[in-house]
Amino acid sequence: MSSSSAAVSGPIAETAPLSLCTREPHVPADRLVAEMVPPPRFDSVRFDTYIPDPNQPSQTEAVRVLSGFAAGLGGAHAIGAGKRGLFGFGRAKAPKVPAGPRGVYLDGGYGVGKTHLLASLWHATPAEPALKAFGTFVELTNLVGALGFQKTVQTLSGHRLLCIDEFELDDPGDTVLVSTLLGKLVDAGVALAATSNTLPGKLGEGRFAAADFLREIQGLSAHFRALRIDGEDYRHRGLPEAPPPFSDEQVTKTAYATEGSSLDDFPHLLEHLARVHPSRYGALTDGLKAVCLTDVQPVPDQSTALRLVVLADRLYDREVPVLASGLPFDRLFSEEMLNGGYRKKYFRAISRLTALARDAGRLAGH
Repeated sequence: MSSSSAAVSGPIAETAPLSLCTREPHVPADRLVAEMVPPPRFDSVRFDTYIPDPNQPSQTEAVRVLSGFAAGLGGAHAIGAGKRGLFGFGRAKAPKVPAGPRGVYLDGGYGVGKTHLLASLWHATPAEPALKAFGTFVELTNLVGALGFQKTVQTLSGHRLLCIDEFELDDPGDTVLVSTLLGKLVDAGVALAATSNTLPGKLGEGRFAAADFLREIQGLSAHFRALRIDGEDYRHRGLPEAPPPFSDEQVTKTAYATEGSSLDDFPHLLEHLARVHPSRYGALTDGLKAVCLTDVQPVPDQSTALRLVVLADRLYDREVPVLASGLPFDRLFSEEMLNGGYRKKYFRAISRLTALARDAGRLAGH
């Protein structure tokens, strides 16, 4: 808890806020698999709730193509479900594998609705939730780390669809690992869908994604159809600039007045994140209604910055508002970081934390 809490005056809640720094969750592997569904923020999204920008026809086209792709995934699992008859005896007739690519890749910049479309594809695919998986690239690599490669292949091979959000090409080892995994899953009849971000400075230039993605996944490129989705970041369409930070006293008062909130000193939280595996950051935020942070400072190094990115993703997925004092979130990362190889992650974190900071304004009466 922040030391500034001692200076608070006025009425406060009977129960002190929670602290992320006191939480050390242990997540069993089966929970990691069960939680591979669209995050709460995207529970209710569907293709018909996606509002295409009328000035960007590629957005309308993406909805049309993805709707057709989902419809084509109906029926039994392409390969695995047709291997055996009733009670596992005999051999059922293998269903016909759908014609055309077994994967779609959504190529576009920040905030054009790629995750909305990817989640809509998951919801629209005619299969039980247990036969569909949805997770970020990092969550998928964490799953392999928790289960082992072969067990992950066995676990996901019976699925009809695997959706991978925020596919990352930063780490060659992880890219090869996931590429190999996807190859095994394609062989098992699993359909694939993926997104990643175009770097903000590359819009209209060589583009980050389609060519790099199709090259890096090596032999899988023939299985993917790339859909380009143009547009500006919807989080910035007509929205005000990021709100200025609050004072320590305002943050602390709000934490005490908001049931289910946490209150932590930002530098201490960064230290704590180093002691918790990123695969557990979702569990770290279980039950939180708001995150209150005092003394936000620049992130000191790249390892810490990458951990903060994962936490920002989990908070954004769960729509947890973030109220903070100190520096504004667009000053978290150094110029060197924002110009380096992981810059797309840092821009994403800034965009998402800024959106959550706007959401938090109502908690403080703004």
